[in-house]
Amino acid sequence: MTEKERLMQGLSDAGCSAEASSLICALYTAGDSKAMLRQMRRQRCELLDEMHESQRKLDRMDYLIRRHGKKTD
Repeated sequence: MTEKERLMQGLSDAGCSAEASSLICALYTAGDSKAMLRQMRRQRCELLDEMHESQRKLDRMDYLIRRHGKKTD
């Protein structure tokens, strides 16, 4: 497996879209490591935002479970 193939696989495993992965790989191929890393950091920020949104949903569900669990006790 080439380095580019490993990069593509890693981006896919990390949940990057095909569009984002293609852009990052194009930057890798062009040798523009600064721009490639900038795009990878943007993807990381998007993943972190998704994680925080999921955490907010879990917190809300936990609250509802606790609130309604007390009513049935």
